[in-house]
Amino acid sequence: MGPASGTAPRSGAEWSVQSARPEARASRLFQMPNVALSLLLVFLALLVYGPVVHNGFINVDDNGYVVDNAQVHRGLTLSTLRWALSTFACENWHPLTWASHALDWQLFGPNAGGHHYVSAILHAVNAMLLFLLLERATGFTGRSFFVALVFAVHPANVESVAWAAERKTLLSLTFFLLAMLAYLRYARRPSPGRYAPVALLYALALMAKPQVVTFPFVLLLCDYWPLERFGRIGAGARRRFAPAPFGRLALEKLPLLLLSAADAWLTMLAQRNARLYAGTYPLGERLANAVVAYVRYLGHAIWPVGLAPAYPHPGSGLPLWSILASGAFLLLATLAALLLRRRTRYFLVGWLWFLGTLVPMIGLVQVGDQAMADRYLYIPLIGLLLASAWAIGEAAESWRVSPRFLAVPAGLVVVAFSLVTSRQITYWRDSERLWRYTLSVTRRNFIAHSYLAAVLTQDDRHEEAIQEYLAARELHAYPLTQVVYFADYELRHGHRADAMAEAQRVLRGTTDPAARDMAYRDLGIAYTQTAEARTARENFEQALALEPRDPYALMGLGLLAYRERDFSGAADYFSRTAAVDPSDFDFLLLGNAFDRSGRTEEAARAYAEARRVSRDYGEAQKKAQWFLTH
Repeated sequence: MGPASGTAPRSGAEWSVQSARPEARASRLFQMPNVALSLLLVFLALLVYGPVVHNGFINVDDNGYVVDNAQVHRGLTLSTLRWALSTFACENWHPLTWASHALDWQLFGPNAGGHHYVSAILHAVNAMLLFLLLERATGFTGRSFFVALVFAVHPANVESVAWAAERKTLLSLTFFLLAMLAYLRYARRPSPGRYAPVALLYALALMAKPQVVTFPFVLLLCDYWPLERFGRIGAGARRRFAPAPFGRLALEKLPLLLLSAADAWLTMLAQRNARLYAGTYPLGERLANAVVAYVRYLGHAIWPVGLAPAYPHPGSGLPLWSILASGAFLLLATLAALLLRRRTRYFLVGWLWFLGTLVPMIGLVQVGDQAMADRYLYIPLIGLLLASAWAIGEAAESWRVSPRFLAVPAGLVVVAFSLVTSRQITYWRDSERLWRYTLSVTRRNFIAHSYLAAVLTQDDRHEEAIQEYLAARELHAYPLTQVVYFADYELRHGHRADAMAEAQRVLRGTTDPAARDMAYRDLGIAYTQTAEARTARENFEQALALEPRDPYALMGLGLLAYRERDFSGAADYFSRTAAVDPSDFDFLLLGNAFDRSGRTEEAARAYAEARRVSRDYGEAQKKAQWFLTH
């Protein structure tokens, strides 16, 4: 893991002494061996991630981002680009990500393998860019290659690559690294012409995903080490990068900070509904979770086993000892990095890179019910790998250990991570496998139970789905505005008593009009099934008072009138139902009511309309007949 040429300095602080011929060193970036090593990185990354082409889409976000997104299905058109620039769809503003998905759909359509392989290519490119960036900034080829190779095969990155909806994570790092490469050029000889590409590439990174808002602070870290632009660091040596006082270094990041602020504002606007939907956790619980999550992320970087796509937020359930122990560890590690900074600037930079780039995703502003997510480690992981590689390299030089001996344990780490990654990719093959695996490696995971229930529902495995929904509800206090949907599902699949109890609980506990409408409607259906016509009618009327166009309440009142042989009244309700929901089933109900009330011409028109809109007229007839006779 030695430097590209010459004798390695004993510490990062002495690097500038080695920079006697900066232009010669910089020119080798695109010559051997860097080109060969770059191609090797791409090859190895694609070798490990190639099997992702056998995976399908999953039932979290992939529908909204790709499978069911009509605008994305139009392909990369001017209309799509205008939409991408103006939409807050999926609670984010990331037009570059939308353009990427639209291009994928244009090329591959619903073939998930094509979408996934593009993600694998982007990840491989990111590993290559990371190597080129580190080698160009530090001059250490071996260490830079090791960092990039471990990054390329690390199991924690599977979530970002194997999940189609996480294209935004990959793209954001691509432009993040390109912007950093542009910054190296600027830092050699600062000028407005060299600064402009940095700002442009950073803007593109933000347009892929807002997680990169800490980019200006990362540049300040790099100014400290390895670029050594701070004040008198390396004074007297021939420098590769232009030094400046700290105030000037901070001031030159101001335009980038303004881009960060603008994107943060857009993100807050886009995610305000997501935050409301997720509910709120008190600040104390968010802080406690953040402290513990930092240590858990560190654990996943070192020992990446049992990784899962969802880790539920513990709320107030974190043990006090884990909060205190995690906080003490973080404090001691940070103090050690600060105290040892003169000899190990790389450790301080790597540690602060890890801590700082995680801040936007650590949960201080809570979005969703997750405590943490492995995809959030995609950029912070680089800081940990950087600190580790340089620490090992410096120790080896101090102890006069040959780089050849380091190659053996380094190779074992890479092989071990590659095998775990290959296995991890298989868990993302389909939604059911993913969530059953998640339940096997996590505890009390209501998120996994809920998503598994959704998979089973889609497969018409309703009894299994209800058991998973029940398991989720035992572990999590869902808001009543969501409980009402579960009650509706129970009612439709034979669990009438449970559904009625849930609907009544909703009515007692919420003033939300939509939830109350659904609860009254479901109670009307349930009382219809138990032949309590008067109570059923009262509940349907309560639903219509909240939502006059509720098709189910209208249809329910129509069926009650039909069974009481008030065919004219039934026709009136069915007519209003068909106006709201013009389906073959509704037109058949209307036709029957017209027939029974002697309005044959109107009945004929209703039947004709049913045939016109129907995809399976015979099946619709059977369904309508069942409802009219039961």
